Amino acid sequence: MFSFAKKAVEIAEKNKAAFGDIRIIETRRQTLSVKNGEIGALNDSVTLGFGVRILFAGAWGFASSDIMTSREAERVTKLALCIAKAGSSLKERAVRLAPEPAYQDFWQTPFITDPFSVPQEKKLDLLFAVEKVLRKDHKVRSSVANMTFIREHQWHMTTEGSRIEQVLLSSGAGCLATAVDKGSIQNRSYPSSHGGQTLSMGYELIENLRLLENAERVREEAVALLTAPACPGGNKDLIIYGNQLAMQIHESVGHASELDRVLGYEESFAGSSFATTEKLGKFRYGSPLVNLMADATLPGGLATAGYDDDAVKAQRWHIVKDGILSGYMTNREFAGRIGRDRSWGSCRADGYGNIPITRICNLSLMPGGIPYEDLIRDTKDGIIMENNKSWSIDQKRLNFQFGCEAGWLVRNGKKTTLVKNPTYQGITPQFWNSCDAIADEDSWRLWSVTNCGKGQPGQTAMMSHASSPARFRKVKIGVKA
Repeated sequence: MFSFAKKAVEIAEKNKAAFGDIRIIETRRQTLSVKNGEIGALNDSVTLGFGVRILFAGAWGFASSDIMTSREAERVTKLALCIAKAGSSLKERAVRLAPEPAYQDFWQTPFITDPFSVPQEKKLDLLFAVEKVLRKDHKVRSSVANMTFIREHQWHMTTEGSRIEQVLLSSGAGCLATAVDKGSIQNRSYPSSHGGQTLSMGYELIENLRLLENAERVREEAVALLTAPACPGGNKDLIIYGNQLAMQIHESVGHASELDRVLGYEESFAGSSFATTEKLGKFRYGSPLVNLMADATLPGGLATAGYDDDAVKAQRWHIVKDGILSGYMTNREFAGRIGRDRSWGSCRADGYGNIPITRICNLSLMPGGIPYEDLIRDTKDGIIMENNKSWSIDQKRLNFQFGCEAGWLVRNGKKTTLVKNPTYQGITPQFWNSCDAIADEDSWRLWSVTNCGKGQPGQTAMMSHASSPARFRKVKIGVKA
């Protein structure tokens, strides 16, 4: 593949481009699901194509194709060059890339069992067994069990001399029971909502999730939610379980720290951010307990790779350190705008057909020092919320509201009543400043976001957010808050 890529690099160099690169990507995706006793999806597809970026006279040009011939590589590269030349006459400011060494390397997601080597029959047998358990109560009107596997093989070559090959692998699975009775509808999912759990691993993840062993509990809780009391309203201490805390981190910290959004490049479509650059190193984002770490080297993380799509080597850095805003998600184009001489490496594209843009990296709330059980015992009047059901946040990533699948009241240090339709709301810095306890590393888990949308035209990216359950004091809970 690098011999194919060499054509694009040679054309970029011959035409005096400031920078040029080509990414060749072969992606295999397998999706299986069982719904209501029948196969809901059974897809296995492969795509192959390439995208070329050219930086000329301070402006970007990009073009792509799925025709893998030398003549097409030449045509696409020249098209990207023409687009860059046209854009240079309209640019408001010249693009300048932060420097990065050249790399010649191979990197692959570690795994034990290649999921594509596991027979589809074995996967479907497990899905049918899980879904059958979910359906054992007549009040469960819809039941789904699903798996998804993705392998992305990349070849990346730049005019700066980088020659990087990567094989990125992810596996995911989950199940969902929807119970209905007397006009009430309640969902319960495992291990998380929105498709389940996905990590950069092999088929061993599916075995470790123990879907079948958890299916009965999922069904019973879905049915129990139908008659559970509604979530009370008021100011209560809120304990957020990891699968919901992942969404909280994603929406109120991840997107707020994307530097292109902070600088206003997303404002007309997806909004901006309150976490503006003059706050870097000064602004109290959260309590001193709050440490949020971006990490492209995190084992199992969906944004984990050897290099990003700017050919920047994977790194680990603080977004929030001891409660203070300390970093951003950057690419090579914008890193210099905050005085950095190197990107933190958060540039990725959705497949070969899109230009790389700034994306959220794996972003985790680091664990505290209290066992989860003690955190509950230390709570007098609170509520535990688990599994995201809905989210809403304003265009500056300040005002938010989240709904969850299930809540449990905590009274005098004991987890008690199951409540339905729990919601909470807040303002980002006030909320994170109310964090007074984070469970220890024994409860620290990775959770996935597989559908993060951004850009025009729209792109989808995956990333992970790890956390232990955490407590936030006097949060507005329920619709009466």
